[in-house]
Amino acid sequence: MPDTYVFGYGSLLPRLVPGIPCVLREYRRGWDVAMNNRVTMPGYKYYEDPATGERPHVFVAFLNIRPAPGSRVNGVAFEIDPRDIPALDRRERNYARRDVTELIEGEVPGRVWAYVGTPAGRRRHARGVAAGTAVVSREYLDAVRAGLDSNDPRVLEEFEATTDALDLPVRELRRIEVPEDSYSGVT
Repeated sequence: MPDTYVFGYGSLLPRLVPGIPCVLREYRRGWDVAMNNRVTMPGYKYYEDPATGERPHVFVAFLNIRPAPGSRVNGVAFEIDPRDIPALDRRERNYARRDVTELIEGEVPGRVWAYVGTPAGRRRHARGVAAGTAVVSREYLDAVRAGLDSNDPRVLEEFEATTDALDLPVRELRRIEVPEDSYSGVT
């Protein structure tokens, strides 16, 4: 089987795994996919306010990429064992995996996948924006910025230039992992 890579452009920017810097053509990055923090999903997550321990009724937004002719997104392609893809698909449940090999600029010696926000994830974001309850977790934003950390300040500059402005409130939230065998429903 040929080498398999995932294009990281946000939280999947690897910090411990070596990757290949590259560019995805014809896409733009933005903050337009979200999860409903009121829903408990086995094997997923939700967020609490670290000061109060309460679970806020918000839509937590994440980075996404969407087709945009003439645009480009910087990122890193990292190799993945094809047997690990189903687990990554579950982790990235707000996204659909797409083959973007033909749109990659850079020396990536194999097939490249990228995670693109699902219509349901984008609708949740739109609902949260309309209700004034869409937020970005400070922890998530900091993790993305740490993934961009390098000795080359142009990496962060290019991220800013190829990403829609963050126009949502950033909120201190603590991520809570939900075990696979947990109750599923609205709390």
